[in-house]
Amino acid sequence: MPETPPYWQLLSVLFSSFPLTPSLAMTLYEAAFDLHTNDKKSKKVAGDVLSGTVRNLRKHAMLGTIGGPTFEADVETERGKGTIRFLLTREGLETRGHVPKHLRN
Repeated sequence: MPETPPYWQLLSVLFSSFPLTPSLAMTLYEAAFDLHTNDKKSKKVAGDVLSGTVRNLRKHAMLGTIGGPTFEADVETERGKGTIRFLLTREGLETRGHVPKHLRN
């Protein structure tokens, strides 16, 4: 089974009020992927290092050559409360076998 790429290849942060740790980034990726593939509006996230809500903005964004569905998270961590806006990258979608409609053969 192929190894999961590092989090910085799975999502692209558009804005964050504090630096992301690898575990926080992977939690956001998991929640966003679930929201996108199941067309859900929001999802609560909780764990040892965070709690909060991830929202599916149901829009796509392009940042140079990186593009994908957009999300916003309001979370509370050991660093305090913060907001993170990010998108799932093409690699983040394809890692789990989800190929965007416009790229299917």
